[in-house]
Amino acid sequence: MTPAPATLWRNREFNLLWVSQSCSDLGTAISGLAVPLLVLALTASPLRAGAVGTVGLVVTVLSRLPAGVLADRFDRRRIMLVCDAIRLVAYLVLGCAVLRGQASLALVVAVVVVASGANAFFGTAEYLSLRTIVAAEQLPAAVARNEARAYGTSLAGPPLGGLLFGLGHAVPFLGDAVTFLASMIGVAMVRRPLQEPRETAPGSHLSALAEGVRFVLGNSFLRTVVLVVAPLNLALHGVIFTVIVTMQAHRVTPAVIGTVETVVGVGGLLGAVLAPALTRRLVLPVLNRAVCWSAAVLMSLSALVTDSVAAAVPVGLAVLLGPATNAALFGHQAAVTPDRLQGRVVSVIIVLATSIAAAAPLLAGLMITTIGPQTAILAFAAMVCCSAVAASVTHSLRV
Repeated sequence: MTPAPATLWRNREFNLLWVSQSCSDLGTAISGLAVPLLVLALTASPLRAGAVGTVGLVVTVLSRLPAGVLADRFDRRRIMLVCDAIRLVAYLVLGCAVLRGQASLALVVAVVVVASGANAFFGTAEYLSLRTIVAAEQLPAAVARNEARAYGTSLAGPPLGGLLFGLGHAVPFLGDAVTFLASMIGVAMVRRPLQEPRETAPGSHLSALAEGVRFVLGNSFLRTVVLVVAPLNLALHGVIFTVIVTMQAHRVTPAVIGTVETVVGVGGLLGAVLAPALTRRLVLPVLNRAVCWSAAVLMSLSALVTDSVAAAVPVGLAVLLGPATNAALFGHQAAVTPDRLQGRVVSVIIVLATSIAAAAPLLAGLMITTIGPQTAILAFAAMVCCSAVAASVTHSLRV
């Protein structure tokens, strides 16, 4: 295989994939706000908007592990091209249906299911391609650039989605189609193979995955961290969704609604900058407790200004410690996990820690409808309090 270029800036394949994934991430971020706004416009039901969001998150979670298996067995560039083509067609169909006044809830759900699955498969194939196109010593820099890309698109996508939705309900979905077309062109221009020659042993993936699950569940520290972090992820997604739906009900303009996730993204970006210093000064158990207790208090403050962008500020502050906690967690995981299990253990931790968050939109929609938005946010804060108590008293998480 041809050696990778000396610098990432001269690495043609890496830059093509980076730009392609940027387009893909931007399209996903745009639709992430535009879809619930469309469902609300079609049905005027926060519960249905939450249900559609939950469907998308569930499909993404369920697709993660199969996506890894597929990316190990087939050509990764072809996987990405197929995923881009599927998403392009899906959002083009939805945009045209909205434009003609023929959009239905069933069509929106179908597009969300197809696009969410394609997102998971594309992202997995792109991530696994790094090792074949980037020199080993350049991998940390490559991952850092990918993190910057993710933050950038998460900051730009929601307000852009809100702005486009304000111009016309069909505009963000037609815009999504354009982003996936751009991504497809970039992937098609990649020349080098995106995987090393390999032989797959049929039928071995299920047992290999089971080994990773057993390792995580058998390690008391990792098992407890996952149980503590999972409700926190659920609450964060639930509060953000509650704020967005409440602002929509108060007829706040879509462009302003889009800034909610931008504010939260800024908090994550600042947290990423502070993460190295925090991990040097605080051990993981202390970080776990700090992030849980601070999030519980800050989320409660959001209930005071639920119908305003100001509600996103406490949530943004709550995620400040998130990157440092993640860095410490995966640093510990890398130290206690045998090398041959690293990939499976990381995927299992991510799925277990984030899968419960798939229920956040549906749960938030249900609580908004039955007990009101302020009480819903307080209920999510109470969930985080339970995690904080667990992080404080559980023996395996004590310093």
